[in-house]
Amino acid sequence: MSGEGSGDFLSFLAASGLTHPAGAGTAGTLARPLRQVWEASELTAGDFADEVARFYRLPRIALPELMAAPSLVSHFTPRFLREMTVLPFRAADGTSCLAVGDPTDETVVRAAEIVLGGKVTRAVASFEDIATALAERLGADEAAAREAAGPATARAEDDIDSLRDLASGAPVVRAVNDLFDKAMELRASDIHIGPFRTGLEVRLRIDGMLRPIHALADVLPQAVISRIKILAGLDIAERRLPQDGAARLKLGRDEIDVRVAIMPTQHGESAVIRLLARDRGVLTVDKLGLAPHDRETLMKLLALPHGMVVVTGPTGSGKTTTLATILSVLNEPTRKILTIEDPVEYEIRGVFQSQVRPQIGLTFAAALRSFLRQDPDVIMVGEVRDPETAHIAVHAALTGHLVLTTLHTDTAAASVPRLLDLGVEGFLLKSTLRAVIAQRLVRQLCERCKRPHTLSASDVRDDPRYAALGLKAGETVYEPVGCERCGGAGYRGRIGVFEVLTLSDDIREMIDRHAGAAALDRAAIAGGMTTMLDDGVAKCRAGLTSAAEVLRVTTVR
Repeated sequence: MSGEGSGDFLSFLAASGLTHPAGAGTAGTLARPLRQVWEASELTAGDFADEVARFYRLPRIALPELMAAPSLVSHFTPRFLREMTVLPFRAADGTSCLAVGDPTDETVVRAAEIVLGGKVTRAVASFEDIATALAERLGADEAAAREAAGPATARAEDDIDSLRDLASGAPVVRAVNDLFDKAMELRASDIHIGPFRTGLEVRLRIDGMLRPIHALADVLPQAVISRIKILAGLDIAERRLPQDGAARLKLGRDEIDVRVAIMPTQHGESAVIRLLARDRGVLTVDKLGLAPHDRETLMKLLALPHGMVVVTGPTGSGKTTTLATILSVLNEPTRKILTIEDPVEYEIRGVFQSQVRPQIGLTFAAALRSFLRQDPDVIMVGEVRDPETAHIAVHAALTGHLVLTTLHTDTAAASVPRLLDLGVEGFLLKSTLRAVIAQRLVRQLCERCKRPHTLSASDVRDDPRYAALGLKAGETVYEPVGCERCGGAGYRGRIGVFEVLTLSDDIREMIDRHAGAAALDRAAIAGGMTTMLDDGVAKCRAGLTSAAEVLRVTTVR
């Protein structure tokens, strides 16, 4: 909308509740503030201000001119200027002028004329430019006043007032919102914001890998972190201690939950923001990536009336998604399902989900004890972290409940000695443990740009990755290339690689003898268990992932 496009703008304003102006420079009547009209539009702040100035036939003033003009802010209270989003200044001809984003508000002009004792003209500036200029002008004046009051007072007021004002300013709000939009567009799971001597560095974790992006230009680092703290309900004045918070945000038509972790660093505070989309689609076993025989084993396990199934792997290996999928399969009106999680990442209709709150005594163990009095059929424990939780979970499985939980171990076999180390008796463990599912996540090759490559003898000889995976000359594998769809990464999305250890009679006897993880692993493989490495190689041969990805997340045994 520029040049002769004001007719379109007039129609847009009329549709937004604005009547036609009575004459040049005369304000029409608004059904809602012009700022809300801008926020509902798709125009940038600058383009909107251009059209407002043209529509009302008023001068347009840009940020450099606004900053260069002699300021008159000392005649007004900071609260008035910020709430009205106006900036008084001395024009080149010596007259008083008021930079406004909304020229329809005549009361602001009349108030300015009373304060300044004479006629005040108007010029249109964007809401963002006015907020930026106010932050600069008022920041300098307020800093001088606080300096006169003493350093301690200056620091305290800076924490409480200036940071909140900066964080609530339009440039910072829009920059943070744009960052969230960018993260959702790129399917990021986390946003990492870190201050360095040269400014803020922003990285997005996409498909498990961090990727730097250009964002948050021309905004103060402290204001960005303060904005994030405000969203998460944290204390913006506390910059010495770590803080954790959460919020629910609406981005366009999408609603997301965010978990915020703030950490003080050498050059300021860093923030890590976990993004949890409210609507993640239907959870099905097919989407996990289980091999046919492992899928069949899992479905047999879920048909059992009681026992314990453990999902294991490091942080970020997809354990929560696997458990949520299992719960979706088990979720029938004939079953009562209770969960205790930290945090609740997937909301499943029909499942009673709780979140741990250690500060009030709601731990995994405390919730488990309560669950047993709630007559459940299935219990899901987010993680077994301590001997008390392990004992209660095993006894729940022993008394007729199907218990699902997670552990942090490298392999499926390593879960058995880990549970024994937590004090679970061997005879109880072999009676209740039904299976352990170990998993990792590998990035999937982009279907649009992946490239087939037939291995030659020199490829296998020169690249140890192929030999480590058992790939031979003549086999066809696929390699990442990079395109617009995958953002040049060559990968888009992730899929799991699994190993499912079921307890055979041999393994039960080994538990009695307190056999080590290596011995249990060999027995499971001899009994037909497919290792994560083997599953990854099968997915590599199928063109789902690359050899480099498989070796990145698995270990050659």
